[in-house]
Amino acid sequence: MSRRTKQVLRTVIGLGLAVVLLGWGFPLLAQTTWTEVFAELRKVTWWQSLEFGGLVLLGLGCYTFTFTGSLPGLSHWRAFIVNICGSSVSKLLPGGGAVGLAATYTILRSWGFTNRDVSTSAIVTGVWNTLSRIALPIVAIAMLWLGHDGLPPALTNAAIAATVSGVAIFAVFVAILASERAAQSIGRWLDRLLAPVFRRRERTMSVAELVTDMRVRINEVVRTGWVQMTLGMIGFFGFYYLLFVLIMHTVDVFLPLGILFAAFAIGRLLTAVGVTPGGLGVTESATVIALVGWGADGTAALTGAILFSIFTHLMEVPLGALGWLVWSMSPKASPEEIEATPA
Repeated sequence: MSRRTKQVLRTVIGLGLAVVLLGWGFPLLAQTTWTEVFAELRKVTWWQSLEFGGLVLLGLGCYTFTFTGSLPGLSHWRAFIVNICGSSVSKLLPGGGAVGLAATYTILRSWGFTNRDVSTSAIVTGVWNTLSRIALPIVAIAMLWLGHDGLPPALTNAAIAATVSGVAIFAVFVAILASERAAQSIGRWLDRLLAPVFRRRERTMSVAELVTDMRVRINEVVRTGWVQMTLGMIGFFGFYYLLFVLIMHTVDVFLPLGILFAAFAIGRLLTAVGVTPGGLGVTESATVIALVGWGADGTAALTGAILFSIFTHLMEVPLGALGWLVWSMSPKASPEEIEATPA
């Protein structure tokens, strides 16, 4: 089976799963009907919709601090454009992260940034995103404990798994940054692991050499930008959590803030699941199960989850289309300048 066929098959299966979850899974999980859900959605006013959209824009605006911190010379406006362009593409396809990364690379290269700077930015922001999502269930456990709310086994297990994964990722990342010997060892291990993949391809640099070279650049970016990138992620998730709370209150889901944060954390963690576009269907299912398990009305919980997904998932698609339009009209580096830019 060719690579293209596998991609098409994965897309069809992912979209099919999303349709099944949306059409039949959600009402079954929430013990409700789409008629009841649509009746609740129609109660949302235009003014409330504008408030929700404004919070999304504030969250995306905060994320530009993470982007600009990882790529010196990138303005906040351009960071906003490249983020919504890449995000919109990645949310249209199952496992679309690679397509989104390619879009980000294309846009940044067109503005004259070097391959190495773009790849360094991609690695650093990827690590910051992953660690942030992994940290959310751990913070949720702390909030539930401080609020004397019950700790469900599913969330506890997710927090334990997240902690183990986070520590492993963080340990490898820190080892590469702190020790040249560790970077070389990890690089050699990756060389052996990826040898079958590169066997038929000519390489100008081994993975070990690439890791060592990239270590210097990542060190510099992290040293100068870690505070800015961290605050950007906190602001991004902070505004999205505020959006989640306001939406839940709008649909009459009034649970303690710690419980709402736990449901929010579960959904954000599962956005990384690549079986459907942007985790669509999977994240909402987990959120509804959590909210109903903590006592929320099924119809209200499902309405809130759908409404949150509309603003954080679907809204980014037309935003991305506008972003692509703005990029197409923006000044570009000439082909000669791009060719002359060091790799």
